[in-house]
Parts: sequence; structure tokens; C-alpha cells
Amino acid sequence: MSDITGIDTAPLSEPKGGSDAARISEVKSWLASQFESAGKQVPNFDYTHRSITHLYNLATASQAKSQAATIVANDFRQKASEYRAQAARVREILESAGMAQESLPSNVVSSAQVLANVANLLNIRDTELSSFLVAMGDISLRKTGVEEKRAKAQKDSNVLLDYTRKAIQRLTYLKKILAQLEDDVVPCESQMENWKTNLEVMAAKEEQYIQQYKKYEMLVNRVGYSPKISHRELVEMAEHRKELEKMTKPVVDTLRSYQDLPPDKALAALAIEDKKRQFAAAEKYLEEVLQSALETSDE
Repeated sequence: MSDITGIDTAPLSEPKGGSDAARISEVKSWLASQFESAGKQVPNFDYTHRSITHLYNLATASQAKSQAATIVANDFRQKASEYRAQAARVREILESAGMAQESLPSNVVSSAQVLANVANLLNIRDTELSSFLVAMGDISLRKTGVEEKRAKAQKDSNVLLDYTRKAIQRLTYLKKILAQLEDDVVPCESQMENWKTNLEVMAAKEEQYIQQYKKYEMLVNRVGYSPKISHRELVEMAEHRKELEKMTKPVVDTLRSYQDLPPDKALAALAIEDKKRQFAAAEKYLEEVLQSALETSDE
């Protein structure tokens, strides 16, 4: 009955041999035997082509497994009977030699039982010293392998532990930095607002200075200012201007003194013509000085 529950999930194939009637007969016989062994009756169901095919494949697989299990069970029974016969012979030999289990001391029986348990534990079939040595060597090799794996696992664990500690330290440091940055948010926002206000003021000042620069540039272009004129040349021109003022001051004073002359038209006309000549000579001299200064600055 256990073969019914262990249904194979592999794809089923329809049998090539036998008719549907033969398959139905075999399926009914197999179901009756299985349910009878379980003490139950076969349930009623429709025998369709699909169900018959599935049950036939299942019955074939079950019968094959049952046959294999029967062969293995018979082999185990035969081996068991052989082991019992061999045990009986060994018991007869030990009894004839006076070494029956009942005649042996309890410590010897206990030692033999321990030896048998160790042999079973080591999975050896006899109690020869060589078998024990080979089994112990195998266990030693396994132990060495396990120790190596354990050492490697311990090393990997230490590396991971070191990484974990470093990660925890890094996380703590980052949390501290984050808290510090969060504390600095409000002061920074205030400072940013201050900078923003100052930037707006500076932008307004920049626009104002640009307008003033353009205004002064237009004024300089209108008066004929040249970038080639330096401060030193302006100073020299100012000194020449002072010299010219000194030279023209007597003429100006003389002209002012003529205001007190008697109203003689002829003399006044002569004096005026004389002063005009002197004034023209002074202007010409001033122009020559200015022209020479400009030529020097151009060089």
C-alpha cells in the first residue's frame, strides 16, 4: 500500500503492449492486493483511459520496486542465517576451549563488548589490530581535515569580525558627523541668508558702479582723455600751467591798470593793440608747451 502514496511525478507514458481490457484487469488486481493488505476496500471510481494509463504505470513501477525489495530482503535473510550459523560455530569453538561467555569474568565480557562497540563505531568488520589502526588513521585524517577547516573558518571569522568592528567604528564616526552636520544646519542657513542678502546688495552696487563707470567713460571721451596720459605727465602739465600763469600775470595786471587811464581813444586803442599782441604771444607759447608735452607722452 505504501507504493500507492509514493507516486512518481515523472511524465507518464502509455504502455505499448496489451489491450485496454488487459490493463484494466491488471490494475484491478493490483489495487485489490494493495487495499487488501491494508485491510480496506477498493474505492469506486470511473475507469477512464487517462486513469487506467496512470494506474497501470504506477502498478508496473510498484511491482518492480516490490520485486527489488523482495530480492534485497531475501539476501539480508540469507546473510543473517549465515551470520547466525557462523556465530553458532564460534560459540561451539569457544565452549570447547573453555571460553564460553558464561565462564568468562565480567571484566572480560565488558572489554569484549566495548571492543565490539568500538568496532561498530569505526565501521570495521573484525577486531584485528591492523583494522583498528587503519580505522584510527582514517579518523585521524578526518580529524586533521576538520581541524584545518575549523582553523580556516576561525580565520575567516576573525577577518569578518575585524571588518565588522571597522564597519561599526565607521558607522559611529559617520553618525557623529551626521549629528554635527545636523547641528550646523541652522547656523549655516542663517549665514547663507546673510550671504544672500549681501550678494543682493553687492549686485545692486555692481550695477550702480557699472552705470557710474559708463558715465565717467563717456565724460572722459568727451573731454578727450587718452589712456596714454599718465599721472606724471599731468603733473608736468600742471607745472607748465603755473609757469604760464606766472608769465601772463604781469600782462593781466597791466590790462587791469589800463582801466584807470584817461578816456583817450587813440591811446587806449594803441594800448589795447599792444596788449593783444602780448596776449597772442603768450597763447602761442602756451600752445607750443602743451603740444610738446603731448608729443612727449605719445612717444
